[in-house]
Amino acid sequence: MAHNENSPGTASSNFIRQIVEADLSGGRFASRRWRGSPGPAAEQAAGVPDPAALRTRFPPEPNGYLHFGHAKSICLNFGLARDYGGACHMRFDDTNPTKEEQEYVDSILDAVSWLGWSWGPHLYFASDYFDYLYAFAERLVQAGHAYVDELSADQMREYRGTLVLPGRDSPWRSRPAEQSLDLLRRMKAGEFPDGQYVLRLRIDMASPNMNLRDPIAYRIRHAHHHRTGDQWCIYPMYDYAHGVCDALENITHSICTLEFEDHRPLYEWLNDKLADLGLLARPLPQQIEFARLNLEYVVLSKRKLIQLVEENHVDGWDDPRMPTIVGGRRRGYTPDGFRMFAERIGVSKGNSWIDYSVLEDCMREDLNSRAERRVAVLDPLLLVIDNFPADLVEQCHAPNHPQKPELGTRAMPFTRELWVEREDFMEQPVKGYHRLYPGNKVRLRYGFVVLCTSCDKDADGRVTAVHCEYFPDSRSGTPGADNYKVKGNLHWVSRAHACAAPVRLYDRLFSHPFPGSAKGRGWAATEDDSGKLHVEDGNPEHNFLDDLNPASRREITAMLEPALRDAQAEERFQFERHGYFVADRVDSQPQAPVFNLTVTLKDSWTRHGGR
Repeated sequence: MAHNENSPGTASSNFIRQIVEADLSGGRFASRRWRGSPGPAAEQAAGVPDPAALRTRFPPEPNGYLHFGHAKSICLNFGLARDYGGACHMRFDDTNPTKEEQEYVDSILDAVSWLGWSWGPHLYFASDYFDYLYAFAERLVQAGHAYVDELSADQMREYRGTLVLPGRDSPWRSRPAEQSLDLLRRMKAGEFPDGQYVLRLRIDMASPNMNLRDPIAYRIRHAHHHRTGDQWCIYPMYDYAHGVCDALENITHSICTLEFEDHRPLYEWLNDKLADLGLLARPLPQQIEFARLNLEYVVLSKRKLIQLVEENHVDGWDDPRMPTIVGGRRRGYTPDGFRMFAERIGVSKGNSWIDYSVLEDCMREDLNSRAERRVAVLDPLLLVIDNFPADLVEQCHAPNHPQKPELGTRAMPFTRELWVEREDFMEQPVKGYHRLYPGNKVRLRYGFVVLCTSCDKDADGRVTAVHCEYFPDSRSGTPGADNYKVKGNLHWVSRAHACAAPVRLYDRLFSHPFPGSAKGRGWAATEDDSGKLHVEDGNPEHNFLDDLNPASRREITAMLEPALRDAQAEERFQFERHGYFVADRVDSQPQAPVFNLTVTLKDSWTRHGGR
């Protein structure tokens, strides 16, 4: 699907766009030249000539499925490249072989493509640069900027200090460069077990920034890598690899979320040292941080999403209730809706919470313009028109889209027995009720006016059928239709022609806007980047699973108009009066669709203060 063609003049401005525009207009990257790394070499072969153009990157780790927060980042990075004539690199941070799989690589590429973005020739992996990263590590050791340490993990934590106490130098910090280099090469050769040695950057153990207290650059990990196999048994850390990869690929603006703000000094220190050694060329990439997506009624912590899947609280990563891109796609959310959402919430430096209804409104707005209309009866009640000939079939016609006459109309068979919504009949009507009740007239939409006469009940008093009489001269679209003034206008489906199909009614996965958090409960707590909850007022920690909404999924058998029998997987419709639905992309079969509720026609959740 083609993406929205915004330009710098029409897209909403933000602080990142202002930085980009200033850098480009000032020629900050005009002196860039190609360097001999895999990225630029591939670009030159693909005919991409200008290393000075704007370059962003989207660098996911292939250890899970992308979520809605990633959709915001994807739209930001690819959108900037589109709007300023540059390129966005798709680069996988595959530096941790024990958690990464090709399945995740494939799902991430599919998600980015589905959202409407193309990386062109710019598909890279951190593993493309393993030879460069290792060679740079040797040079850092030789220059005195790195050393091999043999403290245990517990000892390293002890030596690292705290936020108020400086760290202490490791006893191995003064190890001669020749010894560190020898040990590093033996680490690479596989002579040592996992954890025996690490390579650390020699920066400042007294720094108030914990990230500068001699961070680890390489660790031993005897594990099979999904791309390099068993070629390597030492792997770089993310903080070491991603800044160097940015520089090797001529990235101009390395855009990430706020939790990496404290990592920026390390990003800059490392690239500066490598540039001083002649290994990287200036100008170097600029890291810019923005506020990540905080969306109410969902969790976007990868750890919590994994827990939901592994403990079977949901039906996999693509469960339509999951805030994953693949889950949103199966729910019926649209790429244009996600891009509209990203544009609407904007980009800022300050963290804030976005109500889920903002995302739903974007989907409604997009689906309203694109989804054809159909009729579905979700809670069927039999309507019998006693004076309608039993063998007669009248073909009524309904518009496929009321605002798009060019989409034409479809036939809806009208017969003696119809299905209507159970809520459209009330034997003893309340004040203001204008639908079916004995003695009242209503119009059956696109069909005839009927007069309700009576109802049938079972032994328990439950209504099993409603009886009516119709007015033959009242058919919609004929002169006689104007003779009848009614207040009720009901949808219906012919009993003889209806398509019975499973319909899944989805609601929010969590019943509280801040799952697992004290926020909004009258007691205070904060959550750190690892997802750990810190209680401030002495109240017990609240488990986010306790906030799961037991009514988040309900499956019914609905009666659908016959045109829906041919619905194709991922085809979206508005079910009149109910909402927007999609034919499930996994479970739908030819002539046997299964439908998922995407979003209701109105935001009933907010109006009722949640459920």
